[in-house]
Amino acid sequence: MSILHTMKAIFNLLIALSATFMTVDAADTEKQFATGPIRDLALIYQGGAHRPDWTQRQFEPYVSHTFADGSTDWLFDGFLFLEFKDGEGRQFSPGYDKLNARRSEWERYLDRLFERGKSLDALDRCIDTTRQRIRDPGFRHKIILTVMVPIIAQTDWGEINGQKLDFNRLDDRKAACRWFIDQLVSRFAAQKYKNIDLSGLYWIDEDMVHTQDFPKDISSYIHSKGLQFVWIPYFKAPGHDRWRELGFDIAYHQPNHFFDKKIPDARLDRACDIALDNGMAMEFECDERANYNEQDSYIIRMESYIEAFQRRGVFDNSAIAYYTGGTGLNVMADNPCPENRAVMDRLARLIVNRRANHNLINSR
Repeated sequence: MSILHTMKAIFNLLIALSATFMTVDAADTEKQFATGPIRDLALIYQGGAHRPDWTQRQFEPYVSHTFADGSTDWLFDGFLFLEFKDGEGRQFSPGYDKLNARRSEWERYLDRLFERGKSLDALDRCIDTTRQRIRDPGFRHKIILTVMVPIIAQTDWGEINGQKLDFNRLDDRKAACRWFIDQLVSRFAAQKYKNIDLSGLYWIDEDMVHTQDFPKDISSYIHSKGLQFVWIPYFKAPGHDRWRELGFDIAYHQPNHFFDKKIPDARLDRACDIALDNGMAMEFECDERANYNEQDSYIIRMESYIEAFQRRGVFDNSAIAYYTGGTGLNVMADNPCPENRAVMDRLARLIVNRRANHNLINSR
């Protein structure tokens, strides 16, 4: 081959490689975090006997935040009410207790969820009181409620319309879920809340190991109610990469970094990468241990989330769900040392500023 032909071949190869890199770069720029009708979703663990009552006072640090300079502003625009077990030996999702919850436990959960002066009612009242104290928020707070899991092989759940259900049968599992969804929707509507709207339903099982692809079987029923179907799988949970196929409208990815100091901060970047690869949103995580006054404080772990989410554009581009343990923000508010104030002011300011970002809201 002549030198001219050799140079021409090399030139063509370089062009081909350049085109390949340009294609990869373009694909990378097209990766996006998920957004939805809620920018900032607070997780509220409520319903089991082991949980707080969630009174109006307990909701205050989640509804608004008072900064160090004395100014107050609204905080989360959405609230997810969820529960894994009843606190008395029965589970609403596989792997959390010894026995499976029956219809009677499902109904007791509903009664607690809609109890006057607590839970949803307390949140509605807290928002109303806050509106009178500061100003109208300019938006309606949105609510996500939990769909219980009909656990395969359970035969003692109970009856619907005189028919005993056997969860070995797919149709019976679907029937139980439809009944529960109807209960959630009708009871919520009957309360005529002043400040909160039902926006979606949440699948409580965090992977697809036990329930297989069952969410697909109830997704259309949830959508027929005009509601979104929401999921928050743990880090790299089985099924996380198939969340759309499973019928969900949005999925938030858990980094699971906060809870173990042996896990390096690189986990947060990896979690963001996985979310971007799969078009997911992100979960922010902290709990009561973030309190600076704890002997073994995890406040630095909480700060790591803030820094990583800023660096990776999560606050600018993603819907965010906030896990704060049982009453994490109450603990921070009840311990107003300078360190706690600083980290909470920083997080709250980011949340407040996100309301001006209209790209974070869509109706999907």
